[in-house]
Amino acid sequence: MLFREIYRRLGRGLLLLLAVLVAGTVGYRWIGLSAGQDWGWWDCLYMTVITVASVGYTEVFPVRDIPGAEGFTMAIILLGAGAMVYASSVLVALFVEEDLRHALRRERMRKAIGKMKDHIIVCGTGSTGITVVRELRATKRSFVVIERDAERLARLEAEFGKEQVLYVQGDATEDDTLVRAGIERAMGLVAALPTDKDNLFVTVSARQLNPNLRIVARAVEAGTAPKLLKAGAHRVVSPNAIGGMRMVSELIRPTVVEFLDKMLRDRERNLRIEEVPVPPDSPLVGQPLRHAPIRRITQLLVIAAWEPEPDRYTYNPGPDYVLTAGVVLIVLGEVDDVIKLRAFFETGERSSVVEVPPQA
Repeated sequence: MLFREIYRRLGRGLLLLLAVLVAGTVGYRWIGLSAGQDWGWWDCLYMTVITVASVGYTEVFPVRDIPGAEGFTMAIILLGAGAMVYASSVLVALFVEEDLRHALRRERMRKAIGKMKDHIIVCGTGSTGITVVRELRATKRSFVVIERDAERLARLEAEFGKEQVLYVQGDATEDDTLVRAGIERAMGLVAALPTDKDNLFVTVSARQLNPNLRIVARAVEAGTAPKLLKAGAHRVVSPNAIGGMRMVSELIRPTVVEFLDKMLRDRERNLRIEEVPVPPDSPLVGQPLRHAPIRRITQLLVIAAWEPEPDRYTYNPGPDYVLTAGVVLIVLGEVDDVIKLRAFFETGERSSVVEVPPQA
């Protein structure tokens, strides 16, 4: 039975019950007037309610002394009981359907999470965590949210849609919850819980469950950062420090800040500064950058390249820059173009990539 159909049936049941109350009130009023009795509207409604509810109170009117009143009362009892049974059954079905929907959704999410690989786990959806979720959605990354607060999960579903976000409701500091989020197959974890203590605990647990996991942790107190790094976090982010940098940047480089804000909030173009790694088995390894037709298949701008050995950045690499295994290109452009370039670097084929016409 569809959820909307249950609501429609519940509405019909309530309307039927209301119709019985109205008919009973009007009927008793008419019977009283026919018998020369001036029964008030409120008394007629009261008589109808106690008749439908079958509470067994003393009759308001002497129905046995008035022709037709007993038959009318029996009809009201039958119709009212039928309406109440119908409305009650639909109401029970409503709760059962709601529980069933939640159970089916949890089962679908469990299966979907079980199939995920190289995803990101976001622990906590407070002011920091929800920002992380929005950015992951905007950049089309696969992720799972861990949150124990039902109200926050409801807000998450209201913002992104019930079928758009995968989550595990539970305590992120517990190993079982992390396992249900697929931590063994994940590539990264964001520890954005309210307290440094919880984030430290999550970091330790996550590192034990997946030694190759990249962990970024939130720290409120500056003294917690070294502990988080020692516990296994790759990076520690302080919202207070970032807020201070943002404030001073608004003073000394306002145009740059405005540019970045517009880039992140542009509703027409999903622009980002992204990284595109060159896989070791890419056919472009050892080739100069000009052999990678970045501008022909995308509109990305390569602004830098990072070489893991010897941990060196090359800014604005030229066409003769040689691509080596593991080098990471830092590009500016639309997210869809970034996805195209990643696919091209992995296969070296353009057959499945739509080329972008050059700009006039």
